[in-house]
Amino acid sequence: MSYLPYALAGWLFVVGLYGVVTSRNLIHLVVCVSVIQSATYVLLLAIGYVKGGTAPIFNGIALGTKAVDPVVQALTLTDVVVSVTSMALLLAIAVEVHKRTGTLDPDELREMHG
Repeated sequence: MSYLPYALAGWLFVVGLYGVVTSRNLIHLVVCVSVIQSATYVLLLAIGYVKGGTAPIFNGIALGTKAVDPVVQALTLTDVVVSVTSMALLLAIAVEVHKRTGTLDPDELREMHG
């Protein structure tokens, strides 16, 4: 078993989190959140990988043949859809903030009143 995919997922998460913490631009913040979400893709695919496994199509293969877990693949595809949706929402919010305030720097935004 290789620990490289797990190390890559951890590294992507840490790099993205560092970018979120140090970001001075809302667009940069959205990109860093996207990097964090890509760490979840790598982690899910690493969990579902089976060495020597075949595609999860069970029609016409012998009983007991190793196969990759199809549930993890479906979760990864769902994660991609959620990632794209959340990125679109965050970018729309950033565009609206720029329209209303003229800046994308979170420190320069005035306090919001509801």
